[in-house]
Amino acid sequence: MMDYEVNSSSNERNCCSCNSCMEDDRTREEMIMKIKEYDFSIIELGLYLDTHPNDEKALCLHKEYCKKAKELKDKYQKIYGPLTIYYPCNKWRWLEQPWPWERGNF
Repeated sequence: MMDYEVNSSSNERNCCSCNSCMEDDRTREEMIMKIKEYDFSIIELGLYLDTHPNDEKALCLHKEYCKKAKELKDKYQKIYGPLTIYYPCNKWRWLEQPWPWERGNF
């Protein structure tokens, strides 16, 4: 698993075709993919635990993935802003960034 560091300079992102921005987008996509993987695993393990409640290994994995998913979501949101409306933030940061059609990379 990749470790992602929160970098305050990442909060101000440029919208250009430079390598730095492309790397930021790749890192962002990698973080989103890992979050999706954790969320999928958590749901599947939860379903498995419905029928196998005494499986200690599955229970430990479920707890571990929940913890890692929360940590990764927190890191993602510190860099890029809220993932959903359910994650509170101090302001609506999405207003600060260009809209997808303003980036020029569809």
